[in-house]
Amino acid sequence: MPKVEKLEKQVAWTVSIALALTVLITAFIRLSGLPIFDEYIVLAIMIVLFPAAVLDYVDYRWRRSIDEHLPDLFRTIVQAEKTGMTLTQAVEEAAKRRYGPLTAELRRMVAHMSWGKSFEEVLQSFSQRVTTSLTRRSVPLIVEASHAGGHVEKVFEPMGKFVQSTLTAEKERQAQTRPYIAIVYVSFFVFLFTVIMLFTTFFVQMAELPALNTALLSTDEARRLFFHMSIVQALFSGLVAGKMGEGTVSAGLKHSVILLAVGYIAHKFLI
Repeated sequence: MPKVEKLEKQVAWTVSIALALTVLITAFIRLSGLPIFDEYIVLAIMIVLFPAAVLDYVDYRWRRSIDEHLPDLFRTIVQAEKTGMTLTQAVEEAAKRRYGPLTAELRRMVAHMSWGKSFEEVLQSFSQRVTTSLTRRSVPLIVEASHAGGHVEKVFEPMGKFVQSTLTAEKERQAQTRPYIAIVYVSFFVFLFTVIMLFTTFFVQMAELPALNTALLSTDEARRLFFHMSIVQALFSGLVAGKMGEGTVSAGLKHSVILLAVGYIAHKFLI
């Protein structure tokens, strides 16, 4: 998985929002007041959310892969230094191995050190580029240990254990929250089922009774109302699922896209 830069996310948001506004304005001019206009609203929402959801997922996988390979990197450095290598040589040796996206960052560190930069400067640059939660915690400790003097390599072994324990705790947290994400999906499916049954067994039949037509919504009005409710339910249910599962609202964009697609298909073919 490649790294997604902040500028790329901003460009994606800008382009998708501009395209969505173009779709909405065109649909408003030509289809305002018609039921099909609601479908263009869903299309505009999907245009805005889909690129952001893809980029956020790719960036999450990249960051996750970086953090998961940190313990292996620290163990490799410790083992290399036990054989008599210097810290710089240990990093060069680690850069020859495969650590997913971390390998490219290691090779960049080696290149910078060959240009005359110190290990501390290279490590701080690495932390500024990667900016994952675990690198923000581990790099300052390593740099401070280097400034304090002594054997810096002794810091890597306990740091690797700390990172590994943090990753284990995060995996346990995700395993515990996974049922709650499933509950969000099940709740949305139950909502859709209720809407479909209510529309087909109540509103359609009641619309056939002339005496009640003035007291109830028409079938078109009811269909449109339920469609709007499903859009709102799908959008915010997905954001809640992302917050519970991965700790950020942006992580819920992919869930919102999935639920919006399911809700649209259900209303299109079942109502």
